[in-house]
Amino acid sequence: MFDSPPLSHYFTPDHEQFRSTLRDFIANEITPFVNDWEEAGTFPRSLYPKAAEIGLLGLGYPEEYGGTPVDVFYKLIVAEEFARCGSGGVQASLNSHTIGMPPVVAAGSPELKQRIIPDVIAGNKIMALAVTEPSGGSDVASLRTTAVRDGDYYIVNGEKTFITSGMRADYLTVAVRTDPTNRGAGGVSSLVIDGDTPGLTRTELKKMGWWASDTAHLHFDNCRVPVANLLGQENKGFSIFMGNFNSERLFMSANAVGFAQVCLDEALAWARERKTFGEPLARRQVIRHKLMDMMMRIDAARALVYDLAYRIEHQSDDSSRLVARIAMAKVVSTQAMQFCADQAVQILGGMGYMRGTLSERIYREVKVMMIGGGSEEILKDLAARQMEI
Repeated sequence: MFDSPPLSHYFTPDHEQFRSTLRDFIANEITPFVNDWEEAGTFPRSLYPKAAEIGLLGLGYPEEYGGTPVDVFYKLIVAEEFARCGSGGVQASLNSHTIGMPPVVAAGSPELKQRIIPDVIAGNKIMALAVTEPSGGSDVASLRTTAVRDGDYYIVNGEKTFITSGMRADYLTVAVRTDPTNRGAGGVSSLVIDGDTPGLTRTELKKMGWWASDTAHLHFDNCRVPVANLLGQENKGFSIFMGNFNSERLFMSANAVGFAQVCLDEALAWARERKTFGEPLARRQVIRHKLMDMMMRIDAARALVYDLAYRIEHQSDDSSRLVARIAMAKVVSTQAMQFCADQAVQILGGMGYMRGTLSERIYREVKVMMIGGGSEEILKDLAARQMEI
C-alpha cells in the first residue's frame, strides 16, 4: 500500500493516540454502514452522542463548556481519518458544528455560550452555518437576508441555500444584513437562530454527492430572533465569518488529501488483483505511471497542508500571507483529489463506475470540495490580492 505515513515530526504521542481512537471509531461505527446511509440519504442522529463520547465534538473548544483545547494538528487528524470511510457527507454533517459554533465561541455572550456550546459538544444538539444565498456564495458582503430591529428582537427575512445540516440543525449561525443602507461588508451581522423559530421553513436539496448529508434551502419569513442572539457588535459580523472561512478551508484541504489517498489505495489494491492478458494491471507501465502520478500529487499537497498548519500553530507568517497560503492549499489539495479520483475510476474500469466503490463516491464528491468553502477561482484571486499581486 502507498499509504504515506503522516510526517511524524509534526505529531506527538498524544496526537497518535487520538488518531488511533478515532480510526477505531470510524472503522466500527461509520464505515460498515456508509453505503446504507448514502442510499438512505441520511445517518442516525445517535451517531452524534457516540462521537461525543470519544471527545470528537469537543475538540478545540473551552474546557468550561466540556471541550478540549487542542492544536491545529488534531483537526488535520480528524480530516484525514474521516476520509477513510469514503463518505464526505457523513463527516460534513457530523462535523457541521465546526463551522457553525466558532462564531459563538468567539463573539457570543456568556449566556448564549452556556446555552448552546455544552449541548452541541455532548451531541445533544446539532449546529450549522448559514451564509450562502441563492444570489451568491463567496461574495458574503452582498448578502440580502435582512434583520430589522424591533425592540428586543430582530425580524429576519430572506433565504439561505446549500446549508449543510440545514434540515435538522437545532441552531443556525446566520449571516444577516442589519444596516439596509450599507450594501457592503459594513452592514453584515451574525445571529444565532433557533431551529424551531416560527417562520423558518426548510426544504431538502438533492445533490450529486454527499448523499448522507442533509442539505437544505432555508426560508426566513418574519422570524423573531432575540437581540441577545447577536454575535459581537451589530454591523460588525463580516470579520467573524471571514475568520471562520480560514479554518474551514484548512480542514477541507486536509480532507481532500485524505480522499485522494483513499482513491490511490483502492486503485492500487485493484491493480494488484485484477489481471489482463495473464498479468496483474500493476505490472503494466501505463498503470504504474498513473499510480505514481497520484502519489506525487498527494505527497505534494500533504506537505503543503502540514507546513501551513505549522505556520499557523507557531504564528510564523503574517495574517495576509496565511490567508493566501490557506487559499492556495485548498486549491492544490482539491485538485489532487480530483486527479486521483479520476485516475482511480479509470484504473478500476467498469467497477469504478459501480456504486459501492469508494472511488466512485469520491469522484461524485470532488466538485463540492472544489466549490464549497470558496471556489477555486475565488480563492486564487483572494490569494493574489492578499499577496499584493
